[in-house]
Amino acid sequence: MTAVSLDGVSKVFNQGRADEVTALSEVDLTVGSGQFVSLIGPSGCGKSTLLRLIADLIPPTAGAVTVAGKPARQARREQEYGIAFQQAGLFEWRTVRRNVELPLELRKVPRQQRRDRAEEMLALVGLSEFGGHYPAQLSGGMQQRVAIARALAVHPPLLLMDEPFGALDEMTRERLQGELLQICAKTKTSTVFVTHSISEAVFLSDKVVVMSARPGRITATIDIALGRRDEAVRQSAEYFEHVTAVRKALRA
Repeated sequence: MTAVSLDGVSKVFNQGRADEVTALSEVDLTVGSGQFVSLIGPSGCGKSTLLRLIADLIPPTAGAVTVAGKPARQARREQEYGIAFQQAGLFEWRTVRRNVELPLELRKVPRQQRRDRAEEMLALVGLSEFGGHYPAQLSGGMQQRVAIARALAVHPPLLLMDEPFGALDEMTRERLQGELLQICAKTKTSTVFVTHSISEAVFLSDKVVVMSARPGRITATIDIALGRRDEAVRQSAEYFEHVTAVRKALRA
């Protein structure tokens, strides 16, 4: 089953005006069910725009976007995806548990079911004991784990992530990368992940999609075959070969 499909997608901002900008041009992309796909490219190439098109936060100028076989708008209304950004975006006045419950609350899920699901998600991200805390009482890495738990609370088949670890220190970032892979494996969630980091893209992904400078186009798709993802693989020859391949594709 296909989790995401983009067919001939282009996006033009301020179309017909003097400040018209073509952000994306004729993008074709397929994300398979359970697949982890990273988007990488120079700043301003349209990676985040592409993610927002999949999420139906903005409409395409041309082409078609489908999620789980449905038009992107229908998929958004039916909450077929969870989304996490670089900033955790937690509500400071809500406890960690109630932040995770929010998408369930919006779907009018009964209170006890919301609480049970929130506890399940917090256990998944290793924060069971912090449900009664407030976001300001957590580290940046812990806040990002809460954001991931919230994104997964409705058990979406697709997770969209826009540089969720970009503001974290290297050690926290690498730890959360490993935790994210474990979570995706447990939930069998398909993931589209935006990053500027070649090493992060290679470590996380089944497939790395390389984009050109604006207007963004897909210039290369690199399959990543690393098997088990652990700290040892970061030192392997295969890992560095994939890093080199992605770096060459970006320079080309």
